Amino acid sequence: MKKLALVSLLSLAMAAPVNAFNLNNLLSAGTDLVKSATLSDSEVQAMAAESSKVLDKQAKVAPAGSAYGKRLAKIVAGLNNEDGLKLNFKVYLDKEVNAFAMADGTVRVYSGLLDQMTDDEVRYVIGHEIGHVKLGHSKKAMQVAYAASAARKAAAGSGNANVAAFSESELGDLSEQVLHAQFSQSQENDADAYAVAFLKRHNYKPEAAPSALRKLAALYGNGSSVLSSHPAPGDRADKVEKLIK
Repeated sequence: MKKLALVSLLSLAMAAPVNAFNLNNLLSAGTDLVKSATLSDSEVQAMAAESSKVLDKQAKVAPAGSAYGKRLAKIVAGLNNEDGLKLNFKVYLDKEVNAFAMADGTVRVYSGLLDQMTDDEVRYVIGHEIGHVKLGHSKKAMQVAYAASAARKAAAGSGNANVAAFSESELGDLSEQVLHAQFSQSQENDADAYAVAFLKRHNYKPEAAPSALRKLAALYGNGSSVLSSHPAPGDRADKVEKLIK
């Protein structure tokens, strides 16, 4: 796979006029493609920290003293660390029913999720998202996004002015890709199992896990929403209930 990607880069280099700008972009792209498969945990955490800054800047963040800010603070009271991961929380004022966690401990909860879920159901969602981080799913998503950004650098090196301009905001685009990453069935199931253990470990109500999933199934069916990719939320709720028992 790496060889194929580097061959593609070489083809772009041969097709484009050779100058310092093109060469620098192409060499940088080649380095990124090789490195993307071997990003260390510390590198992923650093990239996540920078990405979270971009996302926070782009989003409308609820003030800590707002109703949403106070409620989230109550929900996560005492939850400063999860299995060695130092956590930081904020609410995005957005009607989407969503939440995400990143490798640096960033956890963001959308106001739309708070509107639809009980406190314990929100805790389940948070546990699920942290599960993606702790189980390495988020790292893989970052690697894929990073490799994709390298491909855009290569296109910029070929002289495509539009892509060149787009690559200037590479970090913002990287953040969006990671935020909207689609996880596999096994990854979603593993994150569900992590969330159940998370609820039990912190003395939260594990019954909130299937409750949240069934609520999502009622709201969206098999449509697109947080945790509703694949398998369907209702099917996952059945599996989670078995885990609790």
